[in-house]
Amino acid sequence: MSVAIVTGGSRGIGAATVRALARAGYAVAINYARDAAAATSLADELTSAGGRAVAVAGDVAEEEAVLALFRHAQAAFGPITALVNNAGITGPTGPLTSLAASDLARVFAVNVVGTILCAREAVRAMEPGGAIVNVSSLAARLGSAGEYVDYAASKAAVDTFTIGLAREVAPRGIRVNAVAPGLIDTEIHQAGRLDRLSGTVPLGRAGTADEVAAAICWLLSASASYVTGTILEVGGGR
Repeated sequence: MSVAIVTGGSRGIGAATVRALARAGYAVAINYARDAAAATSLADELTSAGGRAVAVAGDVAEEEAVLALFRHAQAAFGPITALVNNAGITGPTGPLTSLAASDLARVFAVNVVGTILCAREAVRAMEPGGAIVNVSSLAARLGSAGEYVDYAASKAAVDTFTIGLAREVAPRGIRVNAVAPGLIDTEIHQAGRLDRLSGTVPLGRAGTADEVAAAICWLLSASASYVTGTILEVGGGR
């Protein structure tokens, strides 16, 4: 059986990925940090449609929560075959001079430490054929000047981690890739940001969560069996 954990799976790209994986036949553990209602509703939706899903609370920045997430998922469905490291935060928007150390620490705790801890547990659990997709961002390349350079730096760390881990676990038959979404129409953006920046996208529009989810599902699939250590940009050419 194909069993996936999707962190930050209650909304946005995470929820779209959960639905896409369920359609592909995966049993899915939907991790969430705060929005229990959304995660539970999503799990119920998939279960009612004949799928297998469970909502699991946990802050991925906390090691014990990550360990509990994997225990819960494996108890519910069996060995983990796929991990989507989607949980992430931007922190407050503004220039670097306005950045508080506490906000910086939290961004890196969730985006970098959480990603690495979840990947560690996945690698410990996976057999050959397992696959990990980390959700990065075009911000890692663009820098997000004047908005959240700390977030961009955290996603650059995710890219580097993806490449390094892919090379480390390739001999075990485990693949590790990342998707780097660009301007995607989700709740993460402040009011007006999508309209303001859509003109900077060569395709002329913001992307959708479903379009990112499709890329994630492809990277997890057998169709991408010779793809590892790759950062796949889903950004409309930006």
